[in-house]
Amino acid sequence: MLQSGQGKMIRDLGYWARDLILSVIIALVIILFLYQPVKVEGTSMMPALEDQERVFINKFAYRFGISEVERGDTVVFWYPGDPSKSYIKRVIALPGDTVELREGQVIVNASPIQEPYVAPDFRDRSSMEPLIVPDRTYFVLGDHRNSSNDSRNWGPVPAESIYGKAVFVYWPLSKLGVLP
Repeated sequence: MLQSGQGKMIRDLGYWARDLILSVIIALVIILFLYQPVKVEGTSMMPALEDQERVFINKFAYRFGISEVERGDTVVFWYPGDPSKSYIKRVIALPGDTVELREGQVIVNASPIQEPYVAPDFRDRSSMEPLIVPDRTYFVLGDHRNSSNDSRNWGPVPAESIYGKAVFVYWPLSKLGVLP
């Protein structure tokens, strides 16, 4: 009787170990290829994203060409000035677009764009000469314009530097949900 009890315990322990290993492998695949948690550092994306918020980014969408980067996407990319740092910004202009700023108003392809995600207090009055966004690059801006280091300072972001799209806020719980 004792041996069969020990055999069952060993068998149950084997099942438990198998399930644990499988769970770890699945979690690694999800984190490496599909979704990754990231922490927002700084205020450049306020009010949509605040300092210290936690978001999930979808790494799969852009990596395998399942979807294209679109105007308005909130993307995470390697900062062109120091590829060891990641930034999160909003895509304003696509390859081939002409983008300019006139006293804070963003104009893409000769049309002013509506930006409901930029709070009135966060707008600035800066201007920028028209720029044609080169192939395989994107012009990005922070939503908190007077507190953002973005393409106005260092130019368009290379497509290969973009590694994810911010899709879901998971911390703090009061902001839990899909990003608009």
